[in-house]
Amino acid sequence: MKHLLKAKVNDEHEFEFNQDQIESLDVQETSSGLYHLLVNDKSVSSELMESDFLNRTYTIKINSNLYKVEISNELDVLIKDMGLSLSANQVINEVKAPMPGVILEVAVEEGDEVKEGDNLLVLEAMKMENSILAPRDATIKTVHVNKGGTVSKNEVLIEMD
Repeated sequence: MKHLLKAKVNDEHEFEFNQDQIESLDVQETSSGLYHLLVNDKSVSSELMESDFLNRTYTIKINSNLYKVEISNELDVLIKDMGLSLSANQVINEVKAPMPGVILEVAVEEGDEVKEGDNLLVLEAMKMENSILAPRDATIKTVHVNKGGTVSKNEVLIEMD
């Protein structure tokens, strides 16, 4: 089994999926934001109405019904359980390691311009590869890690302006 994902729909229904289940879905994008799905041999059309990639929240329209979907991966659940969730009002200038691990990839350099949600680096922790994303639009000030390096929990990985 690969990575576990959790989905909460309309703040009341919770579902768990592993990556293999998601990859086996019969979904086709018919045009930008419009999708066709086969579910239990029935044809379903859906539309992505709103998307907040960084917070992993989406509003999906299916048969004239709107559904608010929040997606969490194993790292999101662990971060929340550790009490490391961040306030939306904070300006984040440092990206810190949420847990100890090994840096598998560094996708940015000093001076790079990044947008909220851009991949900054990949951290392997607890046998999982975790993409660390930019929390806001910024310029990379300093990169404190290198590919193959190890990091401790709360260690500063990247500073941003």
